[in-house]
Amino acid sequence: MKSIFHTSESRGQADHGWLNAKHSFSFANWQNRERMHFGALRVLNDDIVAAGTGFGKHPHDNMEIITIPLNGEIQHEDSMGHKEIIRTNQVQVMSAGSGIYHSEFNSSKTEELKLFQIWIFPDKENLEPRYATINYSWENAKNNFLPLVSPKKENKGAWIHQNAWIHIIKIEKAQTATYTIKNKYNGVYIMLINGFIEIDNKKMNDRDAIGIWETESVNIFSEVDSQLLLIEVPMKFKNK
Repeated sequence: MKSIFHTSESRGQADHGWLNAKHSFSFANWQNRERMHFGALRVLNDDIVAAGTGFGKHPHDNMEIITIPLNGEIQHEDSMGHKEIIRTNQVQVMSAGSGIYHSEFNSSKTEELKLFQIWIFPDKENLEPRYATINYSWENAKNNFLPLVSPKKENKGAWIHQNAWIHIIKIEKAQTATYTIKNKYNGVYIMLINGFIEIDNKKMNDRDAIGIWETESVNIFSEVDSQLLLIEVPMKFKNK
């Protein structure tokens, strides 16, 4: 087993007034050569968006973009004609493919929006853009790895153009959960959303993260009720 440990405090930070962002990997003005990506996982941003503000229309291409609202609602609009509100307990998936424009705003005029945004390199370039949303419940993730994203249309959750999976789990106090890697060439990046856990003899607090690869499984012991985000991705990949 190989691993890399990232404390919450080691993340990049950008405070734009309307946006307070924490970057697990190099992003925008925060660049760290030791933190460019974890395998095919390119971005994991932990964003707080002020009421009534957001990201104006901007382009993306050749990236699988997953957005998970933690609190609040996102007002989405894109060049494919989609226009909707994405709420807590929903996941938005956008395959930028050959190119797409979109905007994302906090739909509330009074409350902050908190979200995770994840970028994963696709396994093929210049595909037709696509968009989808799914619903989920933390109740279904109690001591269970609940799939939010996978590489196959027929699986539960949304799907993307990469041999990657995203799961959440709520592990109850004093319980151990074992995550099994789906593909031997993959690794898993685990962020503790909240709680207190131990993985690979490392104690982890809120928003600490660990990347693990060259193993078949990972044991997670939770000292209190804890919520986790797990992103399994190929460690070696090549866009086609």
